[in-house]
Amino acid sequence: MTFREFMKENGYEVKTTFWEDFSIAERFGLSAIQDTFNRAFKEWKEDYEFLTELVLVLNHKIWQYHEKRSEFAELYNTLWEQTDQYAMENLKDEELSYFFDLTD
Repeated sequence: MTFREFMKENGYEVKTTFWEDFSIAERFGLSAIQDTFNRAFKEWKEDYEFLTELVLVLNHKIWQYHEKRSEFAELYNTLWEQTDQYAMENLKDEELSYFFDLTD
């Protein structure tokens, strides 16, 4: 099941190409994953819906690789922690409620 299918099954319509972007970057290794994250985070961290989806994608990527590519899982975990912390510190009111509704 793809990320889009999984999320749709859970009542969420994917808004970004983050999953696909990271999947492409993985073919080129850790530095490409980091670069993809840097660009996505810089561009979209102020958009609470996209920020939330970035956290979801990073979390799913951790689980995708936790058994077979530990170096990818470790990087995704670091990026997830950074993004989740940013969300906790910067989202307020309805934005934070939206974040919790989707990530809980």
